Amino acid sequence: MPPSDPTQAPSVSQAPGATAQALSPAQVRYALWLLLIIYTLNFLDRQIVNILAGPIKAEFNLSNTQMGLLTGLAFAFVYTVLGIPIARYADRFSSNRIGIIAAALAVWSLFTALCGLAQNFTQLLLARVGVGVGEAGCTPPAHSLIADTAPPEKRASALAFYSMGVPIGTFFAFAFGGWIAQALDWRWAFLMVGLPGVLLAVLAWFTMKEPRKLGMVAPPRPDAQVMSFGASLKALGSIRSYWYASFGAAVLAFIGYGQIAFLGIFYGEVHTTPLAQIGLALAVVVGVGGALGTYAGGQIADAAAKKDTRAYFSVPAIAMIASTPLFFAAMMMPSGPSGLSGGLSDPTLWSLALLFIPIFLNSLWYGPVYASIQGVVGPELRASAVAIMLFVVNMIGLGFGPTLLGMLADALSNWRLEALLAAGKDFNSTCLPIFADNRLVAAGQAAQGLAAANPDLAAACGLARDDGLRWGLIVSGLIGLLAVALFWLGRGSIREDLARASAAA
Repeated sequence: MPPSDPTQAPSVSQAPGATAQALSPAQVRYALWLLLIIYTLNFLDRQIVNILAGPIKAEFNLSNTQMGLLTGLAFAFVYTVLGIPIARYADRFSSNRIGIIAAALAVWSLFTALCGLAQNFTQLLLARVGVGVGEAGCTPPAHSLIADTAPPEKRASALAFYSMGVPIGTFFAFAFGGWIAQALDWRWAFLMVGLPGVLLAVLAWFTMKEPRKLGMVAPPRPDAQVMSFGASLKALGSIRSYWYASFGAAVLAFIGYGQIAFLGIFYGEVHTTPLAQIGLALAVVVGVGGALGTYAGGQIADAAAKKDTRAYFSVPAIAMIASTPLFFAAMMMPSGPSGLSGGLSDPTLWSLALLFIPIFLNSLWYGPVYASIQGVVGPELRASAVAIMLFVVNMIGLGFGPTLLGMLADALSNWRLEALLAAGKDFNSTCLPIFADNRLVAAGQAAQGLAAANPDLAAACGLARDDGLRWGLIVSGLIGLLAVALFWLGRGSIREDLARASAAA
């Protein structure tokens, strides 16, 4: 096994006066692999709604704004708010972070299955809130566990290994979600991916080892004086690089979550690609591209940080600069024959191929940023620091990314339709109320409902819908320049903050 393998047994800091029972290399590998599988399921259950967005939108007659709420804010609000008290509990009282993770896994898996039983938008929205309640208990204690077992020089690789659950989970969400929905129904997709998580929760509870119970690190003492939440915020407030990392990651999450929420709709409506083919194509592009980028980001950062720790911020900044024009090019490719049937000359295929590169580049940040967070804080703040960061990242990124992008797409569609109607003498206002009331019809409904009565008007409605979504996605990519600025500013303080945390430890 190569020395850079993050699943190797690390050196550990034994708690004072404790008799440490170190994890074996096999136990370390098992723990990291099981955490990766849990996090994969976390994102599988979180992201599957994105590939199912088309049939859900058509069945419940929803707007892009409502879809943004469903995929973003409804989940993100409880996910981010609950993450902080759960992390505080893990830092202050819990000697069994594995128990927290297992219980959270069981809860979010059951609510994912309940999504498949929803009969209207409100029921589905409430079930998604339940998924957020469960998933709030996963990442903060998981990061704390990993930081207790991985030495500092391998921390970025270990956290990047865990973070590969994001693209891998997204891969399975798109691949299996689209296939199941087309073969059976979108409700079956929720049921089939949700229920296995309950069994995995039982496996994690009984088979994983807690370093605090083994004496590898000091367990929390409820009777000891610990930082209040206000004191924790104050301590973090003096660490400038922490906030540059948090808000830089939030901007990237805003772009990533917003775009992924609508890529399935984009290739279905604009490029008229069948759902199963969309799922498989985006599984490869988003899943494989994201997994490779996440893994590469950890390896690159660990290697570069040996010479200059500012690499934790340089890597995501440079990657964002390189990815932006390629994403624009992918979105601007014209529609090809329906169903990716044009072979190598199909512009839809080229759009997906171009998209692979920015997805890869924009996934490089996970390992470097999370490693910088764990490096600039002490052990007593690790889970809380991650939870507060995730509050910022997910409220801005997951909460508002899909929601605001949906609102932007609807607004641009309205504007585009009004311009088309004003330019055409024979157009009437038949489909204008559809856009004005934010009840955009799906492509099939537009063709069936309007084409017979007024083909020109039906074409205008479809063009306005397509252009609104296309330009909404393109405009969202420009926000990445703000992340570049934040990461570049963070380079000025990261070395000082890491040195101070190391000296204190």
